[in-house]
This record gives sequence, C-alpha cells and structure tokens, in this order.
Amino acid sequence: MADPESNPTTVEETDPDVEEVDEEEEEDDVPPNQTALGLTSQLMQNPQVLAALQSRMDGIVGTPSGYIQSLPKSVKRRIKALKKLQFDSSKIEGDFYKEVHELECKYATKYIPLFEKRSKVVTGGVEPTDDDCDWPSDEEKEDEKVAQLSDEVKNKAKIGDAEKADSEDKEKKEDNEGADVKGIPSFWLTVFKNVDMLSEMIQDHDEPILNHLQDVKVKFLSGEEMGFTLEFQFESNKFFNNTLLTKTYTMRSEPDEADPFSFEGPEIIKCKGCEIDWVKGQNVTVKTVKKKQKHKGRGTTRTITKTVQNDSFFNFFSPPQVPEDESEMDEDLEALLAADFEIGHFIRERIVPRAVLYFTGEALENDDDFDEEEEEGEEEGEYDEDADPDYNPQTAGGKPEECKQQ
Repeated sequence: MADPESNPTTVEETDPDVEEVDEEEEEDDVPPNQTALGLTSQLMQNPQVLAALQSRMDGIVGTPSGYIQSLPKSVKRRIKALKKLQFDSSKIEGDFYKEVHELECKYATKYIPLFEKRSKVVTGGVEPTDDDCDWPSDEEKEDEKVAQLSDEVKNKAKIGDAEKADSEDKEKKEDNEGADVKGIPSFWLTVFKNVDMLSEMIQDHDEPILNHLQDVKVKFLSGEEMGFTLEFQFESNKFFNNTLLTKTYTMRSEPDEADPFSFEGPEIIKCKGCEIDWVKGQNVTVKTVKKKQKHKGRGTTRTITKTVQNDSFFNFFSPPQVPEDESEMDEDLEALLAADFEIGHFIRERIVPRAVLYFTGEALENDDDFDEEEEEGEEEGEYDEDADPDYNPQTAGGKPEECKQQ
C-alpha cells in the first residue's frame, strides 16, 4: 500500500470523510500557508495517516537527543568523574550485599532445628505432643460448635443409655480414624502443585515419584563463591537409586566489569544440577518413539526407535549450561535460564521457609492480597490532579501551584 503522506491525493479520493479541494482555485484567494494548514488538518483526520505518523514516532522514542554529545569537553570530563563515583558506589553496594548474605548464612543455622522437626513430623518420624499442637484452628472451632449443639439436642431428647453408648463408640472410632496413616501424606507434592510455576512442570508420571519426597532444604554457600544449594531428600523408591537430588545456584553480588551500571543487587548467574541414577525402564525424563521410514528406491519401509526428551519435573535437575561467552546465548536459552533462576529463587525464598502455608493454601491467599495491593497502588499512581476540577493543593496538603512547574 502506498504511503499516505507521500500521496495525499490518493488518501483524499479513497476516504469519504476528506473533503475534496480544488487547489488551483484556492491559490488565487487564500494565502499559501493557510492552504497548507488546511490540507494538513484534513490529513490528520485520516486514520491511515495517523497510523503512519505513529509508526514513525515510535521509531524516534528512545533515540539519543544529541544533548550529551553537544556538551563541551570540560562538561563531558565532569560526567566521567560522576560515572566513576557511580561505579565506586556500586562496589560499596556489592560489599553491603555480601555482608547481608553472610548474615543470612548465620541465621540459617538457627532454622535448622525447626526444619528438622518439621521433616520428622511430615515423614512420621515424630508424633507431635499436645503442646506442639497448641495452635488455633478454624475447623476445630466449628467442630466444637457442632459438638455442643449435638450435646444440647441429646439432652433435650433424653437419649437412652444404649444410644449414648453407641454415640460414644462412634466418637472413639472417629478419634482413631487415620491412626494408621503415617506423617502427612503427599506433603511436598501438594506444596508443589499449589504453586503455579511448579505445578506446570509436574506431569502425571511425576506424581508417584514426588510422593517419595521427604524434605527440601536450602544450604547457603559462603566465601568466594556466593550462592545456595537446594537439597531434595527422597526415601528409597523403585524409580531411582539416589536418596538426595541437588541443584546449586551461583550468585554474583558485585558489579559486572563489562556492564557495571546494570548492577541492582545479587543475581543468579549460573546453576548446576545432578545426575539421577534411574532404575532401568523408570526414567520419566525420556520417552521412546517409533518412526517409519520409506526407502526411496526400493519402496520398502522400516521402523526405527528413537529416544527423545519427555516433559517432566525432573528435568529441573538437568538445566541448560550457561555459555562462557554470553554473546553465544540466544533468546530461547536466555528465557530458559531466566525461568530456571526464578524457580530456584522462589523455592529458596518462599517455599522452604513457608512450606506448611503453601500446603494449606494460606500462603497463596497472602500472595493474592499482595498483588491486589500492588494493583491498587498502580491505580492511585495514575491519578491526575491537574485534571481534577475539585483538587486544591492548599487543602489537600499538596504543593502550591508555583511548585508544580519544574
């Protein structure tokens, strides 16, 4: 299609909303500048012209204005001094985050006894005492109300001794129900399935394996190599011989010399999984496919068997490798690594410390509340006081009118 700006006559002929103007007659009676303004006004009412202009404007946005380049050398020299100060500031910020990480490592040891006891309760190694279970529960409150109401009904109806005995036996059975259940079944599987980014990774063939997952821990790495390791502890199972699967994330907490001004705090730069010792025939990360091939000359066919990667949660332990030369990283690999880093960070920061709340779903409700507050904040940020005829900076505690113009 022709460019509307380069061929305005075509636009006028095809658009019924644009009035046709005889330019030769107008030249005698109307000054040339007014003729040009009238034509511009007509063109600006055409949606095709506006779209073309918008496309050109989009290309301009973000381009350098040339202001910095036009500054004198003495001013540019001072800007270089400011950049050096900025770099020194980033190095101090990096030292700050290193100390934060060391502090995190220190306090991580205090959580260990609590998380070990959690693991024993989940796996059934320890039965919590009455004192351990002294925590309010909405379900228990409802059960107490129902029990009280039931007692009142029984008293009013004057239930016989035989019926009361039957009722007591029923209550004892309810108390003993589930006594043979060990720990909290499918605890970690439920936790993972309650989190969207993890539930998308879990396939049906992964669930029987994840039912053997007993604990997930975080071990912090300190010293020169900053980072953390996620440890997934499994009980003995028929799927693989490992009892421990690990995923280690390496972090950087100082500015990158190649791009120092992009530093915004610690970031994961690479990760390393582990090898899973699968029992023969149980590897869910691969699948076998059969393909038929036809010979061009003889016309005969043959069937070949090929092993390909299969969707599975356990691909998490075989992450893509970060190339030493970052210029070799394509968009797909960068997206995969970014998603992997996000998952590892979320497990460390949220899931391991608050596992029971993700099991019950309470942590998900808190996450939803946080997102709503964030959205409300965005809406408040879009408020335009200048467009509000009732806004008064004096009564609203805002700045005087002369302070708005900066």
